Amino acid sequence: MKTHAMWLSASVLTLAWTGVANAQAAPPTKQQNTADTVQELVVTAERRVENLQKTAIAATVMTGADLQKQGIVTVDQLQFVSPSLTVNNFGQGNDFDIRGIGKGEHNTQTGTGVVTYRDGVATFPGYFQEEPYYDVSGVEILRGPQGTFSGQNATGGAVIINTVDPKINGGYTGYVQAQVGNYADWGVQGAVNLPISDTLAARFAFNTEERNSFYHISGPWTGDPGLKWGSARFSLLWTPTDKLKVLWKTDYNYLDNGGYFGDPITNLGTSNLFNFSNNYKTFATDQFARTILKVDYTTDSGITLRSISGYQQGRTAWTGDIDGTALAAPNYIIAEDVNERLWSEEVNIISPDKGPLTWVVGAYYQNNRYDFPSGLFDIGVPPGAVDEDLNGINSTYTAAAFGQVSWNWDNGLQLQVGARYSKWSSTNRVYYTVPEFALDFYQNETTDGNNLTGKVALNWNINPDNFVYAFVATGAKPGGLNTALYFAGGAVPPPFKQEYVTDYEIGWKATLLDNHLHTQLGGYYNSFDHFQVILPIPSQPTSTTEQNVPNATKLYGIEAQAQAVFGDFSGSIGLGLEHSELGTFFTEDPRLTAVGTCNPTTGPLTAACINLSGKPQTYAPDFTFNVLLQYNFHLGNGDMLTPQVSFSHISDQWGTLFDNVSQGDYLGARDIMNANLAWTHGDLVITAYGANVTDDHYIAALLSPIRLAGAPRQYGLRITKPF
Repeated sequence: MKTHAMWLSASVLTLAWTGVANAQAAPPTKQQNTADTVQELVVTAERRVENLQKTAIAATVMTGADLQKQGIVTVDQLQFVSPSLTVNNFGQGNDFDIRGIGKGEHNTQTGTGVVTYRDGVATFPGYFQEEPYYDVSGVEILRGPQGTFSGQNATGGAVIINTVDPKINGGYTGYVQAQVGNYADWGVQGAVNLPISDTLAARFAFNTEERNSFYHISGPWTGDPGLKWGSARFSLLWTPTDKLKVLWKTDYNYLDNGGYFGDPITNLGTSNLFNFSNNYKTFATDQFARTILKVDYTTDSGITLRSISGYQQGRTAWTGDIDGTALAAPNYIIAEDVNERLWSEEVNIISPDKGPLTWVVGAYYQNNRYDFPSGLFDIGVPPGAVDEDLNGINSTYTAAAFGQVSWNWDNGLQLQVGARYSKWSSTNRVYYTVPEFALDFYQNETTDGNNLTGKVALNWNINPDNFVYAFVATGAKPGGLNTALYFAGGAVPPPFKQEYVTDYEIGWKATLLDNHLHTQLGGYYNSFDHFQVILPIPSQPTSTTEQNVPNATKLYGIEAQAQAVFGDFSGSIGLGLEHSELGTFFTEDPRLTAVGTCNPTTGPLTAACINLSGKPQTYAPDFTFNVLLQYNFHLGNGDMLTPQVSFSHISDQWGTLFDNVSQGDYLGARDIMNANLAWTHGDLVITAYGANVTDDHYIAALLSPIRLAGAPRQYGLRITKPF
């Protein structure tokens, strides 16, 4: 069991491009064209607002209205609306991977390769991710390394979430939405714009939901595993002049998930994913707040000076039965209480959007600290016999400078060159104790590094309806520290290195049939170096620690998306095809009997020392597919009836590099069908919704030694009323 690493164990774009088939609770990020054509979408990834169809980025973009119509409220649902994306959600944290690159280990030392932004601020890296989507104006899912702009750098991609801003002179407008469903689910959300003066406005938004558990737990401990969520956001916008804009937002979230329940990872069937026993108290609660201050000032020459400041404070608490049974042995438990604090600052200087030369320069700083309070973090294997306790502080920082310049020629050609230099460090000042064996170790260690990443792109606007691009982009993810080996004299293995990705990509985006059809087609080849993974120590195969895969993994594939609107019919379709293979790499499966030394690069090959060369990357399904269809039926008196059906397929994938079915490494395919029927009467929308209507039972995440189930069939009624 990888106890030493358990620091905090804790289609294609489905867009409906019709006119208003549903009340839009959040103003869309689309620019309004005619109602029966595909609407323009914009991306903000490169620090300016750009048309998705004219930008050299592989991305899925959804408006707030799209999220509402499809019932998307959490991060794990994004995998069903974007190609090449998987989210293996284990509750307070997740393994978010795009094209098989992101986060592969459940601990705070392993950074995330997919950075999530909220209103311009990079959020907690991989944890506190259950924050619901409410009063959102848009979500951008960027695929591939984002090594010029994104937060702490990004090897797999980035997710940009923008909430609705206050509107000056916008009146007292807003919306309210209520829903009821099976599992005794009920929820209410809403928002209101508050005009204060000609230069000042505020907005208040909230979300609350309660639901019974999906699980049937026979005990002896059953607890209260239901979900109870409450969130609120207050925003203030001040524009004293046409040149100055000051936006302040503060969020608070209380997310009681009841607990994370699973059966043993080696159970190979799926019939009992929601039925099992439990013999240790279980709960899981996140509480966190975020405040953001964004200041934009535009000079007389059109240059924008921007500052984005963020401060986030969170507390996660989880106790769980992590063997997934009520048996006396094995009896493994975890009880943790961890605080996290993150503050960041980004400054940009942005040229005007027009002209033969456009540019962005900036700097970024981020400081993140985990605090493990004394006596509140315990892994019992079993409790009372072997209790591994942790207390102390882990802190990380990143400092970076970046810039991008674009040369634009009259013939439609554009050359973009961007670069980013980053410095990072990670420090442990922590105590590890096993009181039953009188073991007490202190670690005071720092590892640091730097990297240079960026992007070079050649883009060509062939004509107003066709855009092609080719680029090379790189990304990096910081390395980290290993923890003390309890039963090896407190020895601390060396740090693991940072990851690097080099991405070669081409693409074509087209606007066809008089703007009734938009398409995006792209191909990529990624060389992924130094993948961070937990493996046996070559000289001590009975001990495991986090290491780097010694040779590069190859990942390559094709992604395609299309969105169409023909009168009252609209739909979208997309797919991702990927192949991945590890380079030459020898290791032993830490769950099996270890025999002798196994050098990662030379072996030798034996029954215990396995060559993983050619095996697929973790969380990298070969095939992803999404489709959505919708039609507006016009009734009398201006009413409208809109059925909508979507289907998503994510092919099977592997949770470890060993591809060992008997040890539970295999994650079967996920086939999710959703269906909605919306009745629009004036500005009132009543929607009957169904999620996972075929009740597909699938494994959503592996949290060794248990597996967690994805959400079963849910259905209910949702009422939305704007004002």
